[in-house]
Amino acid sequence: MSDSQVEGAASTSGLGSGKRRWTELLAGRVKRQMCGPGTEQKLQESAVHLLRRHLNLNDLLLEVEGAPRKMLCLNQLIDPEACTNLSSSLIGSALRDQASRLGVPVAVLSSRLVASSITQICVSDGEPSHRVLLSAEQRKKLSSLLEVAQYLLAHSMFSRFSLCQELWEVQGSLLLEVVWQLHIQNVVSFQELLESHADTQATVAWLFRNLCLLCEEMEASPYNDIASAMLSDLVQMFVLRGFQKNSDLRRNVEPEQMGQLAFVVLQRMLIFALEALAAGMQDGSPQHKVVKCWFGVFCGHTYDRMISTDSPKRFFSHTLTQVLTHKPVLRVSDAVQMQKEWSFAKTHPLLTGLYRRLFTMLSPEELVGHLQEVLETHEVNWQHVLSCMSTLVICLPEAQQLVKDWVARLLARAFENCDLDSMVTAFLVVRQAALEGPSVFPSYADWFQASFGSSRGSHCCSKKTLVFLFKFLSDLVPFEAPRYMQAHILHPPLVPSKYRSLLTDYVTLAKTRLADLKVSLENMGLYEDLSSARDVTEPHSQAHQDVEKAIAVFEHTGRIPSAVMEASIFRRPYYTAHFLPALLTPRVLPKTPDPRAALIESLRRADKIPLSLYSAYCQACSTAEEKKPESAAPGMKVEAVCAEGPLGPLAAALRELRAAMTDPTQYDVVAARVAVVSERLGAALGRAEEDGSSGGSQIQLSVLTPGLEQQEREVADLLLTCFCQNLIVASSFASPDRQGPWASRLVTAMCGRRLLPVVLTRLCQLLRHQGPSLSASHVLGLAALVVHLAESRSVLPEVRVGLPAPAEGLSVAEFFSSLLTFRTSETSLFCLKFCTAVISYSLCKYSSLSRDTLCSCLSPALVKKFQFIILRLFPEARDPLCPEDTADPPWRPLCRPSADWQQAALCLWKQRTFQELLKEKEFHLTYRDWLRLELEIQPEVDCLSDTERWDFQQWAIHEYFLPKPSAAGGCDGDLQVACAVLVDVLIDFRQSSRSHNYSENSDLVLSGCPGNRDIFSRLQEMAAGLEQGPGAPRSCSPPQGHFLFGVFRRRLQALASGWDVAARLQRQRELLVYKWILLGLPPSIVVGHPQAGRPAAPDCTEFFHLVNSELRNFSHGSALTHDLTVHFFRGLLSACSQSGDPSLTADLVLTACQTECPLVLTSALLWWPRLEPELRSRWRRCLQGPLPQELQRLWEAQRFGRSCLLPDTTSPAPGPAWLSAAALYFEIQRAGKDRVKSQLERLGCQGEELLVFLFFFSLMGLLSSHLTPHGRPRQAVDTPKALDICAEILGCLEKRRVSWLVLFQLTETGGGLGHVLLRLAPDQYVRLLPFAFYSLLSYFDEDALTREDAFLRVAVDMYLKLIRLFVAGETSALSTVASRSRERRGQGDPVGLITEARRLLLRSIPRCPKESFSNVAEVTRRRPLWRVCRRANESAVDTALPLRGQPGCAALAPWPLTCWAVVASFPVPRPQVSGGCTRLSTVGFLQLLATSEDCDPDVRAALLSRQQAGPDADLYREPRLF
Repeated sequence: MSDSQVEGAASTSGLGSGKRRWTELLAGRVKRQMCGPGTEQKLQESAVHLLRRHLNLNDLLLEVEGAPRKMLCLNQLIDPEACTNLSSSLIGSALRDQASRLGVPVAVLSSRLVASSITQICVSDGEPSHRVLLSAEQRKKLSSLLEVAQYLLAHSMFSRFSLCQELWEVQGSLLLEVVWQLHIQNVVSFQELLESHADTQATVAWLFRNLCLLCEEMEASPYNDIASAMLSDLVQMFVLRGFQKNSDLRRNVEPEQMGQLAFVVLQRMLIFALEALAAGMQDGSPQHKVVKCWFGVFCGHTYDRMISTDSPKRFFSHTLTQVLTHKPVLRVSDAVQMQKEWSFAKTHPLLTGLYRRLFTMLSPEELVGHLQEVLETHEVNWQHVLSCMSTLVICLPEAQQLVKDWVARLLARAFENCDLDSMVTAFLVVRQAALEGPSVFPSYADWFQASFGSSRGSHCCSKKTLVFLFKFLSDLVPFEAPRYMQAHILHPPLVPSKYRSLLTDYVTLAKTRLADLKVSLENMGLYEDLSSARDVTEPHSQAHQDVEKAIAVFEHTGRIPSAVMEASIFRRPYYTAHFLPALLTPRVLPKTPDPRAALIESLRRADKIPLSLYSAYCQACSTAEEKKPESAAPGMKVEAVCAEGPLGPLAAALRELRAAMTDPTQYDVVAARVAVVSERLGAALGRAEEDGSSGGSQIQLSVLTPGLEQQEREVADLLLTCFCQNLIVASSFASPDRQGPWASRLVTAMCGRRLLPVVLTRLCQLLRHQGPSLSASHVLGLAALVVHLAESRSVLPEVRVGLPAPAEGLSVAEFFSSLLTFRTSETSLFCLKFCTAVISYSLCKYSSLSRDTLCSCLSPALVKKFQFIILRLFPEARDPLCPEDTADPPWRPLCRPSADWQQAALCLWKQRTFQELLKEKEFHLTYRDWLRLELEIQPEVDCLSDTERWDFQQWAIHEYFLPKPSAAGGCDGDLQVACAVLVDVLIDFRQSSRSHNYSENSDLVLSGCPGNRDIFSRLQEMAAGLEQGPGAPRSCSPPQGHFLFGVFRRRLQALASGWDVAARLQRQRELLVYKWILLGLPPSIVVGHPQAGRPAAPDCTEFFHLVNSELRNFSHGSALTHDLTVHFFRGLLSACSQSGDPSLTADLVLTACQTECPLVLTSALLWWPRLEPELRSRWRRCLQGPLPQELQRLWEAQRFGRSCLLPDTTSPAPGPAWLSAAALYFEIQRAGKDRVKSQLERLGCQGEELLVFLFFFSLMGLLSSHLTPHGRPRQAVDTPKALDICAEILGCLEKRRVSWLVLFQLTETGGGLGHVLLRLAPDQYVRLLPFAFYSLLSYFDEDALTREDAFLRVAVDMYLKLIRLFVAGETSALSTVASRSRERRGQGDPVGLITEARRLLLRSIPRCPKESFSNVAEVTRRRPLWRVCRRANESAVDTALPLRGQPGCAALAPWPLTCWAVVASFPVPRPQVSGGCTRLSTVGFLQLLATSEDCDPDVRAALLSRQQAGPDADLYREPRLF
C-alpha cells in the first residue's frame, strides 16, 4: 500500500480533524489500547502475525542497511557473486536488530527468510512439478543460502521447526534435492521434516510422487551421482526407521509415526513396480525407468552403512513376502497350464533381478524356509512364486538340495494327512525346477519315477494313499501338458497287484486326453526329454535328432545304443516309420566308413534293418554318388532354381529386403521386410515357427559329417546369400556402425527353433569343409553373420557337436571358433581371412561402445587364433609395435574387389584399439593355447618350410612365451614349467586324437596320429636342456621329483577311480600316452643321475611308484613291455656311466628293485634274450669291465631256467627264489607241456620254495590266457596249455606235500610273500584268484587237502569271493572269452564253476578236521550275499523286472528280486529262457541264491553243524533249494 493511499484513507476516516501521519495514528491507537488489561500481549501477537503475512523482507534489509548506496536485498543472500562482500555476521546482526524492533523471535524471522529464499530458488528455472533435481545455477544459489542458514543455526538464530512449517506450506514448489541438501548440510534432517507434517497421507503422496520422478529422471540426468546419493540416503532412512525392532522412545514425537510413514512409502513403491510389471510396460517407458531404478536400490552396497543392524534383512524378507503374495488371482489350474511360461529365461529380467538381489541378504536355508512359510500362511501369486523358485535353483546351487528335501517333506505330509495343498505345492515346485534343466534339477520323469516307482514311496502305505495319488493325477489331466502325462504313463507308480485297476483307470484317462491333443505315445522320440513342458515335437523332426544322438552314443561306446535296440522291439512303429528313414537318408558314402555308416552296418548285422529298406538305401547312395556335388559357395544359382518352386515367396521377400537395403532412405521399412521374411520362412520349412527364439534345449550337430535335406539347404543358402549381398550393398555407402539394425533383425529371424540348427549346419559345411573355396564377399558376409549370432549368444541354446569336441555344450561363439582349423596351408589362410573379417567388423560395428561391451561381442578363442596365425605367417608381426601406429580397422579396404588380405591382417594387428584389446586377460594368447593350435598343424601340408617352422617354434617358446610372466600366459622364465605345460597339452591332444582314429593294436596307439610332430622334438630339446644345462641337478633328483612324473601324478589323481570298463579304458589310454612320452625322452629321466663323486644309488622312486601303482595293472602277466624294460636299463647304464663306482650303482638300483619294484626284474628275465646283447655291449664299450653282480644274478637266473628244461644237469638256482621261479616259468611257457613234468621232478630240496613261487606265476599265466585269448608273441599261452602247466606244478607240490594255500591268502602287511608277489601281478588278476583256485578243482587231491587246517577256510573264502565277483560282473570277461572258442566252451563258465565249487565244499566239510572250523563261521557271516547284491548296480534290478513277466518265466516268478538282479547282471549272452526253463547250471545256481538271509544256506548250515557236532550224513543229500 503506497503512502498517499494510506494518508488518503486516514483523512477520510477522521472527524474533521487535520491530517495526521501513520505513526501518529498508530501511536494514538497504542495509547488507547494500553489502558485495558492484557492488551499489550494481544497487540504484540497481532503485530507479529501482521509482519509474517505482509512483511517485504527486501525492503526490511534495505531499511536496515541504510542508504541506497549499498543495496542489501534478498537475492544477495542467494547470489554467490553478489554477496562476496556480505558477511554472515552482518546478515545475522541485521536480522537480530529487526527482530528486536518487531518484537518477534529472531529464529522465526530467519526461518521465514530461508524458506522464502528456497521457494525462489526452486521456481527460478520454471515450474518444478515434473522434476526433483536442481540445475547447476540453482545448486550454487542454494549452497550460498545454506551457508547463511548454518551460521544462523550455530548462533541459535534459526528454528528448524519453523522452517519445516514454512516448507510444507510451499510443498508444491519444493524440489526433493533441496530437502536432501538441507539434510546432508545438517540444517533440517529428513526425519524432522517428515515428522513435522500432521497429514501423513499427504506426506506419503508427496514422497511417492518425488521418488517416482527421481527414479525416472536418474538415468538421463547429467547429475546421476547426486540422484543416486539422494535415493540411497532416502532408502536407508526408510528401511532403518520402517523396519527397526524398537522405536526410539526418547523423541517427543509419536514413536510409530516415522516408522509407519517409511513403511507405507516403501510398500507403495513396491506395489507400483509390481503392477507396472504385470501391465506389460515397454522398455524405455517412464514406468520402466522407475521400476528399473527402484529395483536397483536392493543392491547390497546401498546398505553398507547399515550392516550392523537387522533392518535390511527384515526389509528384504518383507519385500519377498509382498512380491509372492501380490494380487493372488491365479488358481492352481492356471499355474499348471501356464507354468512353462514362468521359467527363468521367460520371466521379466527386472523381476529376476529383484529376486537375485533379495537373495543376497538371506541364506539358502532361510529362503527355502521363507517360501515354505509364505505358501502355508498366505494366498500367493503363483506366477511370482514359481518364477522365484526358478531363480532360486539357478542362482543358488546350494539351494537345489534344500528344495529336494522340502519336496520330500511335502510329499510325506501330503500322504500322511491326504493334504491336497502339500501335494499341489510339491508337484508345482518340482515341475518348475525341472524346467531349468537337468544340470539344475532332476528331470520331472526321473523325479516321478524315483518318488513313486518303488515300494519305498509314501504312496504305497495303504489303499487310501493310492486313491489319493491317482485322484490327484486324474484331476491334473485336463490342465497339464502332454509331456507330464507321457512321463506318468511310461514311468507309472508302483502299485500292488490288487490295486492295479487304479493305475489302469488313470492310464486310460491320460491316453484319452493325449488322443484328444493328437499326441501319440508310439511316435515319441528315443531321446525326448519328458521333463520339458514345451510343445510336442513332430516325429519327423524328432527322428533326425534321435539319429544324431544315437550316432554320437555309438561313436563313443562302439555298441548299438540300448534305446535303439529297445525301440526296434517295443516301439516298432516309430522305429520303422521315422527312425530308420531318418538314419538311411541317401548320401555319397565316404571312402572310410564314418560313425553313421558303422551304425547302419551294425544294425544290419543285428537284423534290425529290413532287407528291402537297406537295398533301397544302397541303391539311392549309388545314385547320389554318380551325380556331381553342387558348388561350395552359397546361393550361386539358388534363386533361379527356386524362383518358381516352393521357395518362391521366400526368395521374393528376400529380394524386396535387398531392394530396401540399396536405398538408405528406406531403412524405416527394413523391419517390415524382415517380418515378411520371417513369416515366409515357416512355410518354406514345412511348418510355422513356434516362437522367435530357439530357447532352452541344446542343438545337436555333427561337425565331421554335417548333413541337410535338400529343401533345408536351399533355404539356408537363400538366407546366407541374402545376408552376404545386403552386407556388401550396405558397406558400399556406410560403415558397419551406421548401417542401422537390419543385420540384427535378419539374424533374429534366423534364430528360430526350427531354422537355427539348419543355419548352423550349413555354416559348419561352409566354414569347416569348404572354407578355402569361398569368395571374398562370402567371407565378409559370413563373418558379419557370425558376429551378430555371437552377439545373441545369451538367448541362443548351446551347441553340442560330434567328435572332435569337448563333452560339454559350446556357446555359439565357441562353436564358430571350433570350426576354424590350421591343419593345411589352405585352411590356415582361410582362417586368417575369416578372423580378420570378424575382428574388423566387430571393431567398426561397436566402436562407440565401451571396452566391456566390445569384449563381450568378440570370441576370445577366435581372437587367439588370429594372434596365432599372424605371428606364425608374418615375421614382421613378431617385432615390437611402434606406439604411433593408429591405423583404422581395415573393413572398408576388405570390401573392395582387389582386397589384399595379408596387408589387411597386418593393418589390423597394428591397430591401436586392437592392441589395447589384447591387454584384456581373456584375449591373452597363452603358452598352452599356442601349443594346442600348433599341434593341429600337419607338417607335410604346412605353409611354412621345415626351417621356417623350426625358427618360429624356437622364437615362440624361448623368446616369446618363456620370458613372459605367468599372468600374461607365459612361463616366468622357468624352462621346467614350459616343459610341464607342453607335456600336459601333448597328452590332451594325443588323447583327443586317439578317440577319432580307431586302432586295433593298443601298442601302436598314437603312432599314426595326425598332428605337428615337431612339437615333441621341441620337448626333447628342452628336456635335454634341463638335463645338461648349467642349472641341471647333479644329485639324485630334485627335491620335488622330476617334472614329468609330477604331471603324470597330477593327471592320474584327477581321473576317475574304479574297475569298471569305462574307468579302466580311460586310465589305460592315459598310461599309453605316458609311456609314449617317456620312451621319447632321455632314459636318464627314469633313473636319475647319482651325486657326483659319491657311490649313491640314483633315486628311482617316481618311476617305481608309477610302475607299482599304474603300469602293473596294465601289464600282461608279470612283466612290462619290452620297450619300457629296455628304456629303464638304458637309463641305468646312463646313470652308471656318470657314477664314480658304476658296478656299485647298478647293484644298488637292482637291489632296490627286489623289494620296491620286482616287476622290473621279472620283465628283464622275460626279455633277457633281447636285452642281454645290448647290456653287455654297452657295458663293455662304456665301462670296460665285467657285469655287475646284480646283472650277473639275472643272467644266472635265466641260465637256471633254461637249464631246468635240458635233459642234462641243472644249474643252481640263484636267490631270491621268486626270481629263479620267474625265469623258470618264462622258459616253461616257451617249452610247452610235454617237457615240464619230467624236468620238475629233478628239482631238489631247494625246489620246494621255488615250486610255490612257480605255482604263483603259473596262476598268473592261467588268468592271462583267459583275459587275453590271442596272447602276445613269446609271452602268453592258450588256456589249455596254461591249465596243464598249473596242474603239473600243483601235482609236484602235492606230491612233495608242500602247502600252497598261502598263495590265496596274500597280504601287503608283514613283509611276507605278499609284499613281493602282489607287486608282480595286476590287481585284476589278484581279485580273480578265486576263479583260478576253482579252475584247478579237478586236479585237487581232496583227501590230502582236507587234512590241512587252512584248506576249509581258504576254500570257503574263495567260494564267497567267487560269488561276489560273479554278482559284480567281473567274471564277464572270462565267460566272454570262453564263449568265443568252441573247444573251450565251458572252461570259463562262472556259473558252472560256482556249482562245482559248492559241491566240493559240501563234500569236504564233513571230512575236514574240527580244527579247520575255528574261523570259517566268521567268514560266512562276513560276506552274506544280500549285502553283495545290495552293492550291485541297481540298474540290473530294473533290467530284470521286465523279464519276470515274460511268457515262459512263470515257474521262476516266485524267485526273490535279488536273484533276478543276478539274472540281469549275466554277461552277454544272457541265459536263454525257453518254455519255462533255462540251462540246468543257471537254474541250480539261482535256486541256490534264492534267500535273503545268507549267500548259501546249505553251506552255512553244514559249516555250523560240523562245527558243533560230528559228521552229518544228511550233508550228502541233494541241496535244499528254498
